[in-house]
Amino acid sequence: MDRIINSLLENDMYKFSMGQAMYHQFSDYKTTWSFKCRNEDVFFTPGMVDEIVRQIKLYCELTFTEEELDYLDSVTWIKGSYVDFLRLWKPRFEDFEIRKDGEKGLVVEMKGNWLNTSMYEVPVLAIINEVFFRMRYDYDVMMKDFGEKLEEKIGWLSSGKYNIASFSEFGLRRRLSAEAEDLAVKRLAEEDLGASKFLGTSNVYLAKKYSVTPVGTMAHEWIMCVGQGNHKHNPAYSNWYALDAWVREYGILNGIALTDTITTDCFLRDFQLTYATLFSGVRHDSGDPISWGERMIAHYTMLGIDPKSKTLLFSDSLDFERADAIRRYFEDKSRVAFGIGTYIANDTSQDPLNIVIKTTAANGMDVAKLSDVAGKGMCKNPEYVDYLRRCIEWRMKHER
Repeated sequence: MDRIINSLLENDMYKFSMGQAMYHQFSDYKTTWSFKCRNEDVFFTPGMVDEIVRQIKLYCELTFTEEELDYLDSVTWIKGSYVDFLRLWKPRFEDFEIRKDGEKGLVVEMKGNWLNTSMYEVPVLAIINEVFFRMRYDYDVMMKDFGEKLEEKIGWLSSGKYNIASFSEFGLRRRLSAEAEDLAVKRLAEEDLGASKFLGTSNVYLAKKYSVTPVGTMAHEWIMCVGQGNHKHNPAYSNWYALDAWVREYGILNGIALTDTITTDCFLRDFQLTYATLFSGVRHDSGDPISWGERMIAHYTMLGIDPKSKTLLFSDSLDFERADAIRRYFEDKSRVAFGIGTYIANDTSQDPLNIVIKTTAANGMDVAKLSDVAGKGMCKNPEYVDYLRRCIEWRMKHER
């Protein structure tokens, strides 16, 4: 197979947003990441694993070009000191452990400095996806199917069948292939989509290529590692530590807060007037989107903030029909925007992979995510999950 990842910009924007804050505030943090495939009927053959290893080695040969660094330097919130660091940075294959003895035929673990391991997650998931689909199915047939579905979906927006307001493409980690995602971003960027507005993509390489906005602020790893990586911290205050560090780095810039890392209930305890004012909005990634949005609006209102001045960003398993329904519901209540991934970047007659690589340890101890719905968390130590849950429950019951 040809090289899958051809540029270190081929990563989600939030990796650079978080990476800059890591570089300035947490450059000594060490993390462990683990791969998981949630599909029941998927198995990675030894040949697939060999190709995944080869592709990761090719990825580890890449460095940033000066043109790419100039592009990053042009992003408002990216600082020259971080760009200078990236000038020296490259992936390390030594940080990877890849084996064939997993339940699904593939084990991937990444260990090392957080500045390194964080950057690997998305390109490695993209590699695993593309290798799997190219080696399991007739890729040309899948690509034809993908293109036809893409044109149909563009037609739905152009005709006004669906109005999804402002939206971005978030599909890099689970895309069918680099070719498929490139085609999707190109067509969405060049087409008249009626009342819908294509803002950009999380894929920084494609944002640069097609002159659209690179989109992304923070991921769950930020709250998990900042809040739980310092072992002197009470993990029930993970959101406070993470929000505080983000504001120290960015002030009022680059501010969409993620709510569900250790439950939205706990998040709202820390998302009080200062942070709710400084952050331009919040992102939904699990649970019922309507009830979540109503809670955010009620919270802003309680704080005396006009919800119409804030953005509710929805990014959980969306298609155009669901996004249109959410937009209509909140149309007169708040600004809404959408991050749509697999539905844009990997919609074919075959089921997409449901694969993740999650942080499982920081600085030698477990970390965990407690999502608003079951099944989205991932931690190797049930005792730590129980400890984290009890810390949160005690805070919620006793804090005044």
